[in-house]
Amino acid sequence: MGTVLLRFGELFLKSESVRRIFMETLRRNLEKALAASDIVHEVEVRRDRVLVHGPDPEGIAGVAARTFGIVDVAVCTRTGTSIEEMGEAALERARRHLRAGMTFAVRARREGVEGYTSQQIGAEVGSVIYEAIPGLSVDLTHPDYEVFVEARPYGGLVYDERIPAPRGLPFGTQERVLSLLSAGIDSPVAGWLVMRRGCTLTHLTLDAGRWQGEEVRDAVLRHHATLSTWCMGHPLDLIVADMEPFFDAMTAVAEPRYRCLLCKRFMFRVADAVARREGAFAIVTGDNLGQVASQTLVNLGVIESAATMPVLRPLITYEKAEAVEIARRIGTFDEAAGDLSCRAVPKRPATQADIAAIEENEAKIDLDGLVAGALGSLRFVRAINGEIIRTG
Repeated sequence: MGTVLLRFGELFLKSESVRRIFMETLRRNLEKALAASDIVHEVEVRRDRVLVHGPDPEGIAGVAARTFGIVDVAVCTRTGTSIEEMGEAALERARRHLRAGMTFAVRARREGVEGYTSQQIGAEVGSVIYEAIPGLSVDLTHPDYEVFVEARPYGGLVYDERIPAPRGLPFGTQERVLSLLSAGIDSPVAGWLVMRRGCTLTHLTLDAGRWQGEEVRDAVLRHHATLSTWCMGHPLDLIVADMEPFFDAMTAVAEPRYRCLLCKRFMFRVADAVARREGAFAIVTGDNLGQVASQTLVNLGVIESAATMPVLRPLITYEKAEAVEIARRIGTFDEAAGDLSCRAVPKRPATQADIAAIEENEAKIDLDGLVAGALGSLRFVRAINGEIIRTG
């Protein structure tokens, strides 16, 4: 049986009662994710750490590193609390990495254990390594190799690699949101960011039919399936609404420069109704301030006025490169995404639209009827553990 150490950050700042709830949610999420991956495990929750034991510590670490609420993950050796035992475990790990001419450091921490200090642990464990492997030197600032030693009431923990995890809050500790999902880069990243803050979510995509690129539908499904791997064991639902009739009506009568704004306001009207049906408390979009014409501050206000519930924009201040970096990290970036175009985009979109002009154009369209038609067209797709398991 191996042991995996999970560190958490923000959870430790919560009040005792809230912290208990959040930690229990984190434990349940870990259990679900590990069970979904068919990994034998036993979760041990401590006040300051979470330990997961099992015969496949590398597999446990891989799952835990995709669990919201965790800061980082380490496959570790669990020992007694004597410096001798911790030193032996640290030396065993160090032998795999160190050779003559290299530098190293011991990072020691003690909590709830009497008889020695953290400095003594570091000095004595460091001496064990230094004396056993010839030609080493100590460098506490920029070492070639680090080994971490923690002495706690429930044992010693020795490890030498921290695998970054997503941080944030445990999935399910906040309310449900409705996240608009497109085939592009930004919207799946926005959804992931609110998941990282503890929200459960339902996806909504508006299918533009012949007005959208040939690869749009497949890209949306890929994003949806990929995001379900970040809440393993939990089903993730996608609602699909038909938007082609709206595009037909809008392009026939509306001024071309207002098309993007009219389109997004229509999306918000549909999303508003779907969100209430789903019990969601907010709408999430991938909007980014100033990135495109529809995302100027003026136009964002014009678009948002079509919604009656809060609109969350997690990417509002991000640069595009930052969104791309996250998309690569979470698995939603596609180097060869194909044709994801919108065939209704005007050549010269309005950047500072007047709400009166927008409403004048909307008056030419049967908005109520088109919204009702979209709501009557809803189809449902469910993903779990990275697989699409139901459509209808």
